[in-house]
Amino acid sequence: MTGNPSGRGALRRLYDWVLSWADRPGGTWALFGISFAEASFFPIPPDVLLIPLSLGRPRRAFWFALVCTAGSVFGAIAGYVIGSFLLSSIGQPILELYGAVDQYDELGRMYNDNLLLTLGTAGFTPIPFKVFTIAAGAFSVAFLPFVAISAVSRGGRFFLVAGLIRLFGEPIREFIERWFNVLSILFVVLLVGGFLAIRFLFAGP
Repeated sequence: MTGNPSGRGALRRLYDWVLSWADRPGGTWALFGISFAEASFFPIPPDVLLIPLSLGRPRRAFWFALVCTAGSVFGAIAGYVIGSFLLSSIGQPILELYGAVDQYDELGRMYNDNLLLTLGTAGFTPIPFKVFTIAAGAFSVAFLPFVAISAVSRGGRFFLVAGLIRLFGEPIREFIERWFNVLSILFVVLLVGGFLAIRFLFAGP
């Protein structure tokens, strides 16, 4: 989709539509709805709206992060339900849209190997979260751990953005927009490296 001009144009229009809610009444409800949709099918991340809303009202930045987290967790549950009960009719087309069909079986193995790391990484980084929520339902991942990990990882992402804006205001905007995704991936890489180092250090001879 992103490889063809019409697809890029459609994404840009969606991006602009999401951003337009920052200056309209009902922006908070839009933030909840977009966060919900992004966790189950929508391509534009809610950070696009979270950032300008928080910049416009810095004292409510953490409230916006909470709204964002709640919407995303409910959206993750919707994705889980799609994977559990509507995989062929709804889930499969979504996986095809994001080019994840070939990786579907691999996602099952990843969940089986390490649910916390797999879902936590997807929730915190720019990896399409909806692919992982649908796959979680399809592979019957334990529901309560799924909800808990989704809440912590999504909340970690959104509260970090809100916290940076609350502390630094407008000057941090360009930094977040340019480098946040890279830094979030680096954070996960370092976290995984730390776990591997601990396992190596404490492994028996």
